[in-house]
Amino acid sequence: MTDTPEISREDSAPRRSDMPMTASEVRAWFVREVLPLETLLTSFLQHNWRNNDDVADLRQDVYERVCEAAYRQIPDNTKQFVFRTARNLIINRVRRENVVPIEAVADLDALDVAIDAPEPDRTVIARDELRRLQLALDRLPPRAREVFVLGRIEGLTGQEIADRIGVTKATVSFHLDKAIRLLVDIIYGQPDPRRKP
Repeated sequence: MTDTPEISREDSAPRRSDMPMTASEVRAWFVREVLPLETLLTSFLQHNWRNNDDVADLRQDVYERVCEAAYRQIPDNTKQFVFRTARNLIINRVRRENVVPIEAVADLDALDVAIDAPEPDRTVIARDELRRLQLALDRLPPRAREVFVLGRIEGLTGQEIADRIGVTKATVSFHLDKAIRLLVDIIYGQPDPRRKP
């Protein structure tokens, strides 16, 4: 007869919501759900805290608070919980140190919406760039556009493009080179001086 490890018995038993979490359950949850957010959390802290030397300590404080809360109950939305904890920690530090103007706290309130979304200016810039690229692609000759889309957007190799459209690999290279040069001309408005009219 073999003994079932303590962790397995705990994991297999149904958990009542009023029961505190065990250390092994919190540890497993932390490794599985919180640690993968470390890069995003670090970027968030660097963006919202004036002193980058404090970021590692802030991150550890966030982890500590998240774990303490998880012992009571593991949150349903880990990412939102981690970033809300980070936001609250920053606000508390700002209040305690009383060095940063009140506008900093007002900006942090806007982060409720921005935790999962890119910054609005980046979204606008990205949409504008995509629109410009689409307009430029529409101005390419049909074969050059087809080769460019297959190669640069769909990621096909030169040979795969050649097989698909029934031309040689050299012809694919010619059309791809032509498409790239024309796109540069269209997007940046400066024709390549080496190119013949």
